[in-house]
Amino acid sequence: MLVSDLITDEIPPLKVTDTVAVALDWMEQFKVSHLALVSNRELIGVVSESDLLDYNKPDDTFETARLPILKPIIHHYQHTYELLKLMTSLNLTLIPVLDENEFYKGCITLKGIVVNLANMASVQNPGGVIVLELNQNDYSVTQIGNIIEGNDAKILSLHVSSIPDSTKLEVTVKVNREDLSRILQTFGRYNYTIKASYNYGDYESDIKNKLDEFMHFLNI
Repeated sequence: MLVSDLITDEIPPLKVTDTVAVALDWMEQFKVSHLALVSNRELIGVVSESDLLDYNKPDDTFETARLPILKPIIHHYQHTYELLKLMTSLNLTLIPVLDENEFYKGCITLKGIVVNLANMASVQNPGGVIVLELNQNDYSVTQIGNIIEGNDAKILSLHVSSIPDSTKLEVTVKVNREDLSRILQTFGRYNYTIKASYNYGDYESDIKNKLDEFMHFLNI
C-alpha cells in the first residue's frame, strides 16, 4: 500500500493567515494534536497542540507567531512502511503529504492508518488465527503456505515480528477457516511451536475490542 492510498482531504491545512485560536479549535474538532501549515500549496510545516497551548497570544496569526515548526517530509508515492516509521519516530497524529512537485497534496491521520491497517489485516473477514514461534533460520513463508493450503485453506494475512532478546520470530497467520484442528495437527507434525490459536469468535471479538478502545482513545 502506498501513501497516496491513505490521503484524506477531510482535514484542511492551516494558512499562515489563520490564528493560533483557530488552529486549536480545529484540533479539537478533528481530534488531532497536529495540523499542517501551508502557504500557496507550499508546506511550511506541522504545528503541535502542546506548543500552541503554551503560546499566550491566541489571536496571533502564524505569520507573526513565533512557534516551533516541524517539517516531516513524506511523498504520495512512498510506501506506508516509511510513513509509519516517520510518524512513530516523531509521535505525530497527522502528517502532511507532498506530491512529485513538492506541493502539499493532503494529509494522513493516525486514526486513518489504524482503520486501514485493520482492513489490511483482514480483521473483518471470517476465519481463524494461528500464532507460531520459530527460529529465524527456520522461517519459510513457502512452507507455512504449503501447510495451510494443503489443508484446503488460504492465508488472509501474515505478520512477522521479532521476539526481543532472542533469535526467535513470532508469526501470526490468519486463514479463511474457522476450524483449525487439521492445520494445527499438521504444524505439529512439522515440529512447529504453536504459541496460540483463536477461532473466529474469540479473535474477532478481541481485536474489535482493542480497536474500539484505541479509537475511543483517539477521540478523547
